[in-house]
Order: sequence, then C-alpha cells, then structure tokens
Amino acid sequence: MNLDLTGKTALVCGASQGLGAAVAHELALLGAHVYLLARNEENLKAVLHSLDTALLQQHGYFVADTSQPSSIASLISEFLAKGHTIDILVNNSGGPASGPLLNTAAEDIEKSFRSHLVTAHTLAQLVVPGMQTKGFGRIINIVSTSVKQPINGLGISNTVRAAVANWAKTLANETGKYGITVNNVLPGYTKTDRLNYLFGKQAADGDSSVDAIVDKTIAMIPAGRLGEPEEFAAAVAFLCSPAAAYINGINLPVDGGRTGTL
Repeated sequence: MNLDLTGKTALVCGASQGLGAAVAHELALLGAHVYLLARNEENLKAVLHSLDTALLQQHGYFVADTSQPSSIASLISEFLAKGHTIDILVNNSGGPASGPLLNTAAEDIEKSFRSHLVTAHTLAQLVVPGMQTKGFGRIINIVSTSVKQPINGLGISNTVRAAVANWAKTLANETGKYGITVNNVLPGYTKTDRLNYLFGKQAADGDSSVDAIVDKTIAMIPAGRLGEPEEFAAAVAFLCSPAAAYINGINLPVDGGRTGTL
C-alpha cells in the first residue's frame, strides 16, 4: 500500500490544536512538507516544532483567521507566486457557537459560512491549478457527522457543514478527471478542547454533570469510548495518500459507529 507523501506539500487549516494539529502530525510522519494555518501564532509555533522531520521535510505556518478569506487568499497567493505548490489541502475551522437555530443571529450564520465554505472555496480555486498540472491533488474537508444526521443544539454547524459537504461533492465531480480527489471526513465524539467545551456548555445549560454527559454520550457509541485525535488523523492521512486515488466525493464518518445512517 502506497502511503508515501514524500515530496508532497500540505496546507492544513485550523492546525494550531485539536484535529487539525493531529492531521498535521500524521501527514508529516508520511513525509509531507506541512504548512499550518491558524490564528494563534504561539500554538502554531508549538505544533511546528513538534512535526516530524526525519525525511528532511520543510515545515512552516501562516497566521490567519479563516473568517477572513480575502486575507488568506493574499497569503497563499504570495506563497504560490514564490514557486511553491500545494498538493494537499485540508480545510478545517473551529466549530461555530452552539445553540438553537432560531436563536441564532443571521450575522453569525454569515460569519460561519465565510469561515467554512467561502474560505474553502477560495483556497480550492488557488491550489487546484497546480494540482491539475501535477495530475495529483487531495482536498479534505473536516466537517461533522451532522451532514448525515443533524445534531440537536448545533444549529449553525448543521446548516453550514451540510453546505460544505455538498460543495465538496460538486467539486469532486469537476476535478476527479485531473487526479484530484475531494472528500469529507466527519469526526464523531473525539477528545478535543472543542468537545470539552460542548460538554461543559451542556452541563451549564442543564442539570447534569459533565461526567454524566460523557457517560451518556459513550453509551450511544458502539465502540464504547470517545475517539482519539490520532485515530481521526489516520483516516485523513490515508485519503491524502496515493493509495486512496480512487476514493472521491465521499463523506467518511470516524465516529466509532455512532451515526445512525449509512
């Protein structure tokens, strides 16, 4: 099985912590040059220094906010203009605020669309031409199992993630003939700061403790536990590899079997 990413360059968004950082580590272990993108420079530096360089990979980072696609476009355009190419794009952004949809301001929905959909589209337009020239490209979108089964209390996320998933499927149909695959990976309940925040908010809004909420959640997962970020990252890395060349336009849940749909 060819999992070798030596010589490939990856741009991983939202890579300063959580799932994005885990994906960056996995891609580096497979030999890729990895460029991180996120808002927190201190965290970016910490992740950067922890990336594998056994194959003499060259890593770097961009400080940027995914809610500002025009600023990101400027940074990446300048990077590409210097002769670099991006073979792997991992679109990832922090989850939007939780809460019922009817209680959500339209402005918050618009901001989330910019962070997730508009930025992903902007980056794809920038990197796909180089991928076409090479005959190789991987675009992975980290979304949510809510694209298959909406999650109560995550109104904005349910709405925006579904839009990203359909955008990705459309793009996959357009780029497959160039050797470029576009896939969505759907994290279930995985041990991240984001999950801790959601559990804490549920506890604060209700009458249950965080431990009780965690136990209730685990009871719904056939695997009987929460996921590890490294397990999620392994699935993403596989889809980025040459071995996954014929997998295109899918929604892949990495959730221990929790999602109740096929």
